[in-house]
Amino acid sequence: MRIHPLADVAECSIGEGTTIWQFVVVLKGATIGSNSNICAQCLIEGDVVIGDNVTLKSGVQIWDGTRIGNNVFIGPNATFTNDPLPRSKQYPASFTGIIIKDHASIGANATILPGVTVGEYAMVGAGAVVTKDVPPKAVVIGNPAKVIRFLS
Repeated sequence: MRIHPLADVAECSIGEGTTIWQFVVVLKGATIGSNSNICAQCLIEGDVVIGDNVTLKSGVQIWDGTRIGNNVFIGPNATFTNDPLPRSKQYPASFTGIIIKDHASIGANATILPGVTVGEYAMVGAGAVVTKDVPPKAVVIGNPAKVIRFLS
């Protein structure tokens, strides 16, 4: 594993062959699999599990409760959320995570709302706002995101 000297990585589990670039913050308790690439300026909270062979491009924040499968691509500045009713200084008893299944791809600047599951091999287009679950192999675009086709 390689951790850039300008990254801030707390006590967590990081798999063999993973690279964490500069200005990344990983909080205590996070799990990151093997052969993953965490690009500059990402944040990973403590109650997060990231699988093997995952690419997180720059500017992505992964909040508590999120689970990311293997071989997942998350484009730059994709936005993940975990609180369906956010208010300043008011916190839920538990956060509502997002599940990204194996081989899914999330385009740049896409927004994924709390509680959403993105199915295996699904693709979320750049800038899409995902408000409900995405079926396996579906391609979704728009606001709100809608299925435009299925991959074979």
